[in-house]
Amino acid sequence: MSRREELTDEQWSLIEPLFDKPPVVVTRGRPRRSEREVLNGVLWILRSGARWCDLPERFPPYQTCHRRFQEWVKDGRLRKVLETLADDLQARGKLDLSECFIDGTFVSAKKGALCRKDQAGQNMKLMAVADRFGLPLGVHTCSASPHEVKLARETVCERFTDERPEKMIGDKAYDSDPLDAELAKLDIELIAPHKANRKKAQTQDGRKLRRYKRRWKIERLFAWLGNFRRIVVRYEYHSDNYLGFVHLACIVILLRNYF
Repeated sequence: MSRREELTDEQWSLIEPLFDKPPVVVTRGRPRRSEREVLNGVLWILRSGARWCDLPERFPPYQTCHRRFQEWVKDGRLRKVLETLADDLQARGKLDLSECFIDGTFVSAKKGALCRKDQAGQNMKLMAVADRFGLPLGVHTCSASPHEVKLARETVCERFTDERPEKMIGDKAYDSDPLDAELAKLDIELIAPHKANRKKAQTQDGRKLRRYKRRWKIERLFAWLGNFRRIVVRYEYHSDNYLGFVHLACIVILLRNYF
């Protein structure tokens, strides 16, 4: 029986074809550990937030898990798995892009190399888009300095599906006419309540703003991501490795919707 942080047989059967087995090479070294064993070790790190050297002995050596994880990040393996799962869920009717939600959150970066310092300390920003059911549709990381409005387009472009969202719902921070026009060029309708100090004419329809009451779904997605302690605080020096952990967390969330 699989432990909580490990993949079940059914879940592994879905993504096993996406983890191509390397060709067998005769060497004098130790045999290559299976992808599933290594992936379960990385998932333990993701769930617990522990250091690599604290990986339990039931998993492959932590050096092997760390090296293999970096290989997956560099060759885009985790991103490919996400795109395949998202397309399959959409075909099954379990992923709906007719109504999507966007938001961002700050992440403390203890060893981040590319983060800037501000009054709140050394931080980075994690942006996410959720579909109508609250499932992850796209994630994007950046330094803490840019406003979320400036990161909205990049976050949409980082989605896991080829199809674009029809309606994008955000909070008052996304009340921006330039952003509205920018997303309109992508055939995406922006729905966000107006700020109290708005001076320009109102552009939002009150009837469409009723969708805003379901914005809690993006907040729930961030709560789900918060269950994976390794991404609550960024300890990775390179941002790509941190994003790889976020992608892995999204993979686990999507896999839960199959069984």
